[in-house]
Amino acid sequence: MKLIAPSLLAADFGNLQRDIEMVNNSQADWFHVDVMDGRFVPNISFGFPVMKTVQQHARKFVDVHLMIAEPEKYVEEFINHGADLVSVHYEACTHLHRTIHHIQDLGAKAGVVLNPSTPVAMLEDIIADLDLVLLMSVNPGFGGQKFIENTYKKIAETKELIASNNSTALIQIDGGVNLDNAARLFEAGADVLVAGNAVFSAENPEKTIELMKI
Repeated sequence: MKLIAPSLLAADFGNLQRDIEMVNNSQADWFHVDVMDGRFVPNISFGFPVMKTVQQHARKFVDVHLMIAEPEKYVEEFINHGADLVSVHYEACTHLHRTIHHIQDLGAKAGVVLNPSTPVAMLEDIIADLDLVLLMSVNPGFGGQKFIENTYKKIAETKELIASNNSTALIQIDGGVNLDNAARLFEAGADVLVAGNAVFSAENPEKTIELMKI
């Protein structure tokens, strides 16, 4: 599977509807929405007002990545604001099993995110319940960071964990994804690539998305 999920964190917020329509009209598969709270990560992005705009204009699958403390308090409202999938950080979620099943009981798909320093083995007891594993290939909090090469090793470990537990979870990569590494990431076993600056800073964003899927 080769899915591209442009990250709206890198969009032009003065022209957000325009950029959402670009993604709608492109070969992109999902919208990726990065939510940061200034507590779990050292940055603040946006919340429900921006989600409302996404909900009004997005015509594709909406993938919400909660980089926030106590995400269980907010998952229902994000789903009510149009999230089709909600991913929470392993490192931020005290009762992970409960939170994952709460997301799914509300009708959305559920994912778990691992920071670069968190071993894939931490997911052994939850992998069979997941719809997605998001591997951070940069430290979360800011766009435009350099890709961490150890991610390829973690993709292989995640594939093995999924297979050995008969899981159907997809593997998503977020951070430093661009035209130079997209093909190798797909070859390594990634299913979904999140691309922010590589798409929205490109001279031709739609063409860039098309090239990433080749």
